[in-house]
Amino acid sequence: MTLRTKLPAEQVLMVLLSIALCLALGAAAWAAPSDETMRFGEQMYRKGLLPSGAPIKAYVSGDVPVDGTSFTCVSCHLRSGLGSIEGEVITLPTNGRILYQPRRPFIPGSEFVPSYSNYAKYLPERPAYTDDSLAALILTGIDPTGRSVLKVMPRYDLGDKDMAIMISYLKSLSDQPPPGVTKEEIRFATVIVEGTDPVAVQSMLAPLQFSIDRKNSLATAAVKNHRVARMGYNMLGDLSALKFSLSRWTLKGAPATWLSQLEEYYRKEPVFALLGGISEGEWEPVHRFCEEKKIPNLFPVVDYPVLSDTDWYTLYFSRGVRQEGEAAARYLHGMAELFKGRPVLQLYRAGRKGQALAAGFRESWKTAGGGAITEVRLPANEKLTAKKVRQLVNRKNPAALVLWDDAASLPALSGLAAQKKRPGLVLASGTYLGKALWTIPEELRALLYLTYPYRLPQEDSRFDVNVKRVLQGRPLELYEQRIVRQSYLTGEVLGKALMMMRGEYYRDYLYDVIGMMSDMHYPLYERVSFGPGQRYASKGSYIVQLGSGRNPVLERRSEWVIP
Repeated sequence: MTLRTKLPAEQVLMVLLSIALCLALGAAAWAAPSDETMRFGEQMYRKGLLPSGAPIKAYVSGDVPVDGTSFTCVSCHLRSGLGSIEGEVITLPTNGRILYQPRRPFIPGSEFVPSYSNYAKYLPERPAYTDDSLAALILTGIDPTGRSVLKVMPRYDLGDKDMAIMISYLKSLSDQPPPGVTKEEIRFATVIVEGTDPVAVQSMLAPLQFSIDRKNSLATAAVKNHRVARMGYNMLGDLSALKFSLSRWTLKGAPATWLSQLEEYYRKEPVFALLGGISEGEWEPVHRFCEEKKIPNLFPVVDYPVLSDTDWYTLYFSRGVRQEGEAAARYLHGMAELFKGRPVLQLYRAGRKGQALAAGFRESWKTAGGGAITEVRLPANEKLTAKKVRQLVNRKNPAALVLWDDAASLPALSGLAAQKKRPGLVLASGTYLGKALWTIPEELRALLYLTYPYRLPQEDSRFDVNVKRVLQGRPLELYEQRIVRQSYLTGEVLGKALMMMRGEYYRDYLYDVIGMMSDMHYPLYERVSFGPGQRYASKGSYIVQLGSGRNPVLERRSEWVIP
């Protein structure tokens, strides 16, 4: 016997709503691209390779065949799919969220924000794309209005299945807000390795916190004063009302445990990006965490950045101390013809810093086509003596002596200046010597050359006013001035990038925008330059000598040397 029970109307409605919700969720799950589709779509978009691994067939100027790997989507539309601006050339967004909306000569809701309206008003209007019209654009170079784009974009020969993969991937680009971003707030964090010098930590934190507080003061003032709100909105758009937060993630114990600590911090408090960060040694676990989670890490203060041609998510100030070794090799190679067959002698101290400098010199010298290098590794606890230096010089007769060691080695070099058989120059690291470079003995100064990867101090002092402002009246002498300047740069680049993003707060777009920035002049570095995919902001070093007298200054002996 079957019982039929009549349900109340409210329960019937709830059942129907539940069924509808399940159907909607099922449809959404069915429509979402699979991991395989995303992987193949990314391969096509970034590398110009079909799922089979073969290059996509492309055509420029209508019918000239080219290899799709030379004309990838990412090279113009960038990793985020939100397009690029180079001078007066605008490459339009290619992500589905924007393509599938009609384009007007304004951005709705942002008509009175100059940075938004100036971007939009010169773009041609068009209707919203559909899957069919987008496929037609990719295949034929004709947009939904009938306009040809073949003068600025190749057309691509894709079959139906490959086209479906590409369109699914474009729909996924910059589609959903990333973790750490809400309508009210953008959350950031900075990573501090326990045991780092407290003065160095505060030197890194103070400028970052100033940038956060300055932004939040504008948002707070806008709530209380409608004139401030209108001014802020006209300057920054929706960014003016957003608040920022900066959390401290402290890593403890062995580096092998850091990944789990980072994952726990991130689980409790997802952030949009990591700002700065500091470690006196290891950083690779943080770097790998950012790659795995696709979290930008903007300018950590480290001596040993992870060097990679493919990693994306950490932007470093430079290639670290290794960059000095590379610049030294480039400088010496420029005068190699004067060596008359005499070798280069490289002495380096055992330990991470000495070995990094030596490796940079060795590999750059080899790449430049330099001759053989005679190398001597100095044990960690063995004092370098004048006798040992004299013996090595007499035996090897080097044209140049490259020494990667700290200030304790300076007394061992003093006798070289008076020695008849000596190298033409001695080259050392200014940062390895540290503050002791100002105490180089007078008799050694004409012989000793130094790598110096920063703007000269007497020329950088003009930025002191800017740097002191972020310390809010606290004496600059209480901080590590190099780190304060680095952290100031981080805050400035972040602020400029967020303004250029026009409300599109996506992680990949943050780096796309930084890559579009023109060369900038900030404290400490002679030039901060970016470009698509570049991950090291300062790329060279000066070769300098310490001048004579009681109050010497550093004197340039080269232009900016880029390895």
